[in-house]
Amino acid sequence: MQEWELQWAGRDVHDLKKELDEMVARIQPLNERAMAAARRRQDYLAKPPKSLGALEDMSVRLAGISGEIKNRVKKQAIVIMCADNGVVEEGVASAPQSVTLSQTINFTKGITGVSSMARYFGIDLLVMDMGVAMDIPKGLYESEMVQSGRISEKIINRSMGKGTKNFAKENAMSIETVLRCLLTGIQSAQALASAGVEVMGIGEMGIGNTSTSSALLCSLTDTTGVEAVGRGGGLNDQGLNKKIEIVDKVSKECRGKDILEILARIGGFDIVAMAGAYIGAAIYRLPVVIDGFISAIAALVASRIAPLSKEFMFPSHMSKEPGYQKIMKELSLQPMVNLGMHLGEGSGCPIAFKVLEAATATMNLMYTLDEGGIDAEYLEEIREKNLI
Repeated sequence: MQEWELQWAGRDVHDLKKELDEMVARIQPLNERAMAAARRRQDYLAKPPKSLGALEDMSVRLAGISGEIKNRVKKQAIVIMCADNGVVEEGVASAPQSVTLSQTINFTKGITGVSSMARYFGIDLLVMDMGVAMDIPKGLYESEMVQSGRISEKIINRSMGKGTKNFAKENAMSIETVLRCLLTGIQSAQALASAGVEVMGIGEMGIGNTSTSSALLCSLTDTTGVEAVGRGGGLNDQGLNKKIEIVDKVSKECRGKDILEILARIGGFDIVAMAGAYIGAAIYRLPVVIDGFISAIAALVASRIAPLSKEFMFPSHMSKEPGYQKIMKELSLQPMVNLGMHLGEGSGCPIAFKVLEAATATMNLMYTLDEGGIDAEYLEEIREKNLI
């Protein structure tokens, strides 16, 4: 047994659930006093009221997270949960399972979509093996997420198995494993917070995980397979129809069940760990960026386990996957941009980080009307009557 696995020794479902409940109970609401002060400052910055739109809203929410009017989001990191999904046995993925292994390794080389942007912008990646089916060379592993304040540049081994089981035929995992994945995700957020990270993003890698995500969406909402299922990385018509059929069948079995039972039935290791990371971000009061469809379904799962966690979430881009908008409606959130992206990996996070930086720049560096020596009497009617 490896050192990191010792934390689970002798602990049953009851113990793990108790720990999760205690962690969730630590989440505190946004600081309303700080948000009110931030709104007042935005209203009197040297500009027409509300003229910076969503950037103002972001700066106010950041104040609610930190308790401070002015904030920094320069120290950035993305946690990438990697795992395989057993449902690929059903022919519902266009890419071979070997791609999960290859890309998990490539993240550490800085040559994937997200890691190339991360390398360019100086963003740290925390790459986690939650259950990649094929063997990762042992020399690429590291057990500690953070050492001496440095986020590991290798792959963190937290594998729960060689991929989940095929949820089209049986439960993807046990409830005990669900709890282990959630707690591991929380630990990843704790590690990033300990390294001084000021904003984190959530990404993934796992062939077949759009099927898992669609099944979770349909189980947690009134969405049908046709509404939720997309072609993922380029699935043909035969595979698409099979995917819809499986999603509809399994989601009908799951509707109304406890969230932990649904996660055990469908999976995956990656998505459940991502949900834990969102919960962890709320516990450690880190703003957290949602990437695309798979990242978004993990955010929805997190919100069902820890409702306050959604207050800490900032969606990056509008995913082309059909179920994405449904999730945003469920979370009452709006993505920042629409660039036609549907890569996954966390590739929307670097872009969103820069938007959040813009929001903090205006709050932190822009003068108020008084400070700028501007006679703002003409703005009073605009402000009082909310004419913008």
